[in-house]
Amino acid sequence: MRRAAALVIVPLLAAAAVAGCGSSSSSSSSAAAASDTYKSVTATGTFGKAPTVTIPAEAGTGALYTKTVIQGTGEKLTTSESLVGNYVAYDWSGKTHKLLGSSFQEGAPSLFAGQLLPGLETALIGQKVGSRVLAVIPPKDAFGTSGNSEIGVGATDTVVFVIDMIKAIPNTAGATGTQTSNGGGTLPTVTAAAPGKAPTITIPKTAAPKTLQVKTLIKGTGPAVKKGQLITVQYVGENWRTKSVFDSSYSRGVPSGVVIGEGQVIPGWDDGLVGQTVGSRVLLVIPPADGYGSSGNSEAGIEGTDTLVFVVDIISAD
Repeated sequence: MRRAAALVIVPLLAAAAVAGCGSSSSSSSSAAAASDTYKSVTATGTFGKAPTVTIPAEAGTGALYTKTVIQGTGEKLTTSESLVGNYVAYDWSGKTHKLLGSSFQEGAPSLFAGQLLPGLETALIGQKVGSRVLAVIPPKDAFGTSGNSEIGVGATDTVVFVIDMIKAIPNTAGATGTQTSNGGGTLPTVTAAAPGKAPTITIPKTAAPKTLQVKTLIKGTGPAVKKGQLITVQYVGENWRTKSVFDSSYSRGVPSGVVIGEGQVIPGWDDGLVGQTVGSRVLLVIPPADGYGSSGNSEAGIEGTDTLVFVVDIISAD
């Protein structure tokens, strides 16, 4: 869970997901006009390294243009999967362009999950994992006539993405290890549900613990999570006081991605999840000092004295 927001997704892609809701996708197979400059955009370099992107010093014109720069050999990405990938993104306005974001610079990949820009979704679905994909996206397949002032994209701007497709993750993925506990005692009890469904948390009537409690319920056999990695998770969070759910990736139908151990999430997540193994299900009981502090989080109905309970399935660490 982020310090100040419920969505656990990189800011640029979160903005894309929101802005893309009302747009319709277009085909990259339509004939290009003579003035089409989109096909002049190029991306070179090796998979896994930041690409060199060349964008013409003239206005961007054309229909949605996608190109498989490097052909992967993995399975094709489907609409029922999310994607772990590295990306660079540019805003192309008139004769100039500027970098919007780069996971290569940030040092960890990103999770493409949920509703993306229509043009970006068209570019990625059906591509093989291991591919590098170029997408040159006109306004109608990006942020529409309103643009996106938060990230500096104007109403007539073209957006250019280059994405290295690292891993596809089923949207119903969860813990895969061996169950060792269901909690209980002075801790909440966790009851498993069907794949893709949130487990049930039963909070005891006793007072909440005063310190961070970390309990591994299912022990995964994957590698240990390291500080600075992107972890893909499914999670549900409840408020000990109200006994009600305030946030859940399951309700959105897709996993979430966070960079762990770098202060991008509440301290209880950073402290409780680094060192856990991929495939694990972890129970976190987080006092205010390791959550949202004395200010709480009014959007989620969390007061400054509230203890939080999370059940987190660690799907991957990249």
